Amino acid sequence: MFASRGFGSDNHSGVPDAVWQALQCANSGFAPAYGTDQLTQRCDEMWRKLFGPETKAYFVFNGTAANVLSLAALLRSHHSVLVSSMSHLHVDECGAPERVWGGKLLAIEALDGKLRVDDLRPHLIRKGDQHHSQVKAVSITQPTEVGTLYSRAELRELAEFCQSEGLWLHMDGARLVVAAHRWGTENFRELTEGVDVLSFGGTKNALVFGEAVLFLSPTSRQAANEFAFVRKQLMQLPSKTRFIAAQFLALLDDKDLLGQPLSRPNWTTWAGQACSMADRLREGLEKINAVRITQKTQANSVFAVFPRAWIKALRDHTFFYVWDESSFECRLMCSWSTQSQHIDEFLDTVRRLAETNNEG
Repeated sequence: MFASRGFGSDNHSGVPDAVWQALQCANSGFAPAYGTDQLTQRCDEMWRKLFGPETKAYFVFNGTAANVLSLAALLRSHHSVLVSSMSHLHVDECGAPERVWGGKLLAIEALDGKLRVDDLRPHLIRKGDQHHSQVKAVSITQPTEVGTLYSRAELRELAEFCQSEGLWLHMDGARLVVAAHRWGTENFRELTEGVDVLSFGGTKNALVFGEAVLFLSPTSRQAANEFAFVRKQLMQLPSKTRFIAAQFLALLDDKDLLGQPLSRPNWTTWAGQACSMADRLREGLEKINAVRITQKTQANSVFAVFPRAWIKALRDHTFFYVWDESSFECRLMCSWSTQSQHIDEFLDTVRRLAETNNEG
């Protein structure tokens, strides 16, 4: 019915058996709704263990809601947010931030997807000017939309800058487990030090549905307490939250749903597979002269430019997105389910095209 392989997105993949088993386990009998069930409460304990005792967590249905509602809880309509020009918030939310919260996104050019303090400073010049939308937050993506990672030092510098300027720091963590794998850590507090609110991805990390909004800092506590009302008004309050909680437990917890210890949390295996396959793909493509790699492979994606004449044949073999239609830069995304044979078969196709081209 569906393709057996694909590099379109990590949310194109199916889900691991552990996630289905968690859903089946949750699908037993009756449970209170709207976050008062035992699985959601256990998930709350897990979030506090992973991110700190003050963490307040809420589930929503999708990533757009996680990002936009995070901002809606923190900001008023005369506020603006500094974002990367290629951020999901700016490019792929269909104007939802502006419509829902009513403020303004200020996009900053970032060729590698990362914001830096020197990029942010000029936008604070009109602070206090009633004629100017007031910058009140910075939103970053970790890993970025082009698969690059903020280093510990870069995150620390951004967090310190935001604190000194009275700005909220929001992190779009749609693929945060991939960042954790690449950093070589299971310490999520380290990954999010200085972040006020985090959008924690589900579907890109092998879940069927569901995302989480995590308020992490003491200064965001009031917004955290009011978020339940923001979520309800904006139609993102799940009723059967146990089914979202069960999936996040399967992803992140060190025990299964029956409370039995796991040798390691599932996310470490799934993120590791996605990243190792991206490395394998990049290494193969780098050996083909006609292919140009355009970004660092620090997450689970490879960005490359292929000769234009090859694109259709390659996409007929394995679907992927053309990231930039003007340059034909393409994004090839690996997931927990990508296998070595998928990579090798695709590389064989690229090599055949290269050989045919050379013969011509």
